[in-house]
Amino acid sequence: MTIATINPVTNETIKTFEPMTKDDVMDAIGGAHTAFQKWRESTFDERKTFLQKFANLLRADADEYARMITLEMGKRICESQYEIEYCANIAEFYANGAEAFLADQQMNVNGANAYLCYQPLGVLLGVMPWNFPFYQVVRFATPNIMAGNTVMVKHASNVPQCAVAIEELFNDCGLPSGVYTNLFVSSEFVEAIISDSRVQGVSLTGSEPAGASVATVAGKNLKRSVLELGGNDPFIVLEDADLDHTIEQAVKGRIVNAGQSCVASKRFIVVKAVADKFMDGFKKQMESLKLGDPMDTDTTLSPLSSEDAAVTVQKQVQSAIDAGATVVLGGDRPDCDGAYFNPTILTNVTKDMPTFDQEIFGPVATVYVVEDEAEAIKLANDSSYGLGGSVFTADVERGRRVSEQVETGMMFINQPTQSQAELPFGGIKNSGYGRELSHLGILEFINEKLIHCGSK
Repeated sequence: MTIATINPVTNETIKTFEPMTKDDVMDAIGGAHTAFQKWRESTFDERKTFLQKFANLLRADADEYARMITLEMGKRICESQYEIEYCANIAEFYANGAEAFLADQQMNVNGANAYLCYQPLGVLLGVMPWNFPFYQVVRFATPNIMAGNTVMVKHASNVPQCAVAIEELFNDCGLPSGVYTNLFVSSEFVEAIISDSRVQGVSLTGSEPAGASVATVAGKNLKRSVLELGGNDPFIVLEDADLDHTIEQAVKGRIVNAGQSCVASKRFIVVKAVADKFMDGFKKQMESLKLGDPMDTDTTLSPLSSEDAAVTVQKQVQSAIDAGATVVLGGDRPDCDGAYFNPTILTNVTKDMPTFDQEIFGPVATVYVVEDEAEAIKLANDSSYGLGGSVFTADVERGRRVSEQVETGMMFINQPTQSQAELPFGGIKNSGYGRELSHLGILEFINEKLIHCGSK
């Protein structure tokens, strides 16, 4: 296993790290388990102090952490800067809200004198991806730390400096040893960690195969799990949509993080009456994107996270082309160094093509033309995924009706799918299960214990 920073702009290896041994992993689990015995007894005010300092430290060196993200996985520096600020907001959200979210709940019904109390479970494992290397970790770690759990994180192997930086941040804010632990381990260790009796649950954000593997191990060991997997988000354009706004949002929704987001807009489902106008504007804006150095603020489309990622996208696109899809724009890689892929629009993708129900992690949009709203909803639901989606219409009530019929965990009206600390995030079908963020995110790894005090 290689744990290394490889700059996707140049494909140059910057720094490597040694993976942990089996003994190292067992020691880490032991440390997290020991820490839990004391951490569970800490007060919300004590925990809040640590997380507020964590947020302050993030903001104090925001530029440094943003550059680290961009160096390791290639996203535009402005997106990295936003990610750091968002992480600070999430930490503060749970620091300030956890006590209320986990307050005892009275259940005095039918003469019973009872209540629910919320207690932490213990050591948790997070298996985190590279595409949002700070955000994904923070949205898992901070609610669970505030809940009284201790967490270990196996981060993606291509963002090791981010992994180390996050652990150092938690250490620097004074968090007791073992409450947060970074694990430099290969995927082969994940099963053993989940199976360890001291580990009480696992949260994974990643691919569908990885999620199925983790869920299998968790289920076999009767452990709780949360899975946030892939997405193939529909972007529905109805005939009454404001096209200027819709096209602007379509480009934004597709190329965020160079298209490497589970909730990026991927399937553009456009009612026939406005299809030509939408396509004309969409193509013009997509082809105007400027590929370049993600550290350069003038760059509007960054490289993908790695050479392997770019090769994978090329294979997916070529598979669609070979099967009869039409290339409206792009379809290939630029003639330059680095893990770049040209902005691409495909049409005439049919259900018998492999890419119809695949997630393409890159700046590749698939456009479908439908007759009406009913056909748009039907096509949106014709997917094994169900993470997010959006609908564009001048009539918000119509947007609500459409949203309620689309089979996803999240729907947005007149904007692409996005996340916010105060709102739940998660999907259905092959996009996984469980919720992160909001008050729901802190309840996934909690013992909701009933205390019955006898009848009144």
